[in-house]
Amino acid sequence: MIGAFVIAAAKADNSSDLVKPFPGLMIWTLVVFFVAFLVLRKYAFGPLAELVEKRRTIVRENLEASERARDEAQTLLDEYKQQLAAARREAGEIVERARVTGAELERQMREEATAQRERDVQSAKAAIEAETRQSIEQIKNQVADLTLIATEKVVGRALDEAEGRRLVDH
Repeated sequence: MIGAFVIAAAKADNSSDLVKPFPGLMIWTLVVFFVAFLVLRKYAFGPLAELVEKRRTIVRENLEASERARDEAQTLLDEYKQQLAAARREAGEIVERARVTGAELERQMREEATAQRERDVQSAKAAIEAETRQSIEQIKNQVADLTLIATEKVVGRALDEAEGRRLVDH
């Protein structure tokens, strides 16, 4: 209907139809515009606005989640750095304790070796003294026996044991 009206108006006046106002066409254009606007508002703009709002909510939630994840990662990184520093300190302490323990063990071993050497020397001295006393005792006994034999030959008779001991002890 609008198209017929436009064609009829164009045939009536050939001079610059684009500039002439047609009140009926203007009203119908406004009516169609408002109907199209209402239909679009009801069926297109509402759902589109909801979709845009849902998308905005999802993006906001994703941004918040990424911020939380970044904060958590930073916290974990800080904890890791602290644990690493603590582990390095502990390793240094362990190495230092091992060095001190090694030095102490070396000192103890030297002291024990020195003490063992001293004990061995004392034991050897005691063994030498015991052997010396035993040898001297054996020599005394042999000298006493030889003296008794020589005395018996000089005196010409056998001495009893008591007399022999008396002579040897003097």
